[in-house]
Order: sequence, then C-alpha cells, then structure tokens
Amino acid sequence: MTDCITVLVTVGAREEGERIAQALVAERLAACVNIVGPISSIYHWQGAVERGQELLLIIKTRAALYGEVETRVKSLHSYQNPEVIALPISAAAAAYLDWLRGETRAL
Repeated sequence: MTDCITVLVTVGAREEGERIAQALVAERLAACVNIVGPISSIYHWQGAVERGQELLLIIKTRAALYGEVETRVKSLHSYQNPEVIALPISAAAAAYLDWLRGETRAL
C-alpha cells in the first residue's frame, strides 16, 4: 500500500471537468487529472432510474490531501451530490509515485 490514491469524479460536461482538473492541478491538490469519456451512466436519483452521458475524472493525489480535494471538487461541481470516491493505489512504479508526491502540495 502507498500513501497515494486515485479519486474518481463524474461530471456532466467537458468544460466543468476541465475547470475542476485545472484547479486541482494548479493548486497542487493533484499531480494529474485524466478526463475520460463520454461514458454512459445509469443511476437512481430522486426515486427514478436515470440515464446520462458523463465524463470521468481520474485524479491522482496523496491520501492526506483527500479532504481538500473533496472540498474543492464540491465547491466547483454543478451536481447537488457529486461522486467523489477515493481508491488506494496499492502498488505503482517507484519513479511514478515519487513524481506524484513531488507535484502535489507538501503536508
């Protein structure tokens, strides 16, 4: 297990995803954000099954920064209840992890 995580966030539009990604990287809350999609999402919302096209942000950061990442995503996101899910990076190339740590805010 490492001290690094991947955070998944879905957004409804590319502009919103780029705005969130730019803020996280510029503020050194993330070393990198990939924007993937469009993806098709099927989900329950307010008692109904919904379908929509979204994009997926894959955010690479340190576990200790998760709280700040979540707060910042929520402040920039248009959804009432955005998905912000952290997954541990159990193993990765040492040089990549060194880069990720070096490009995120020191604690």
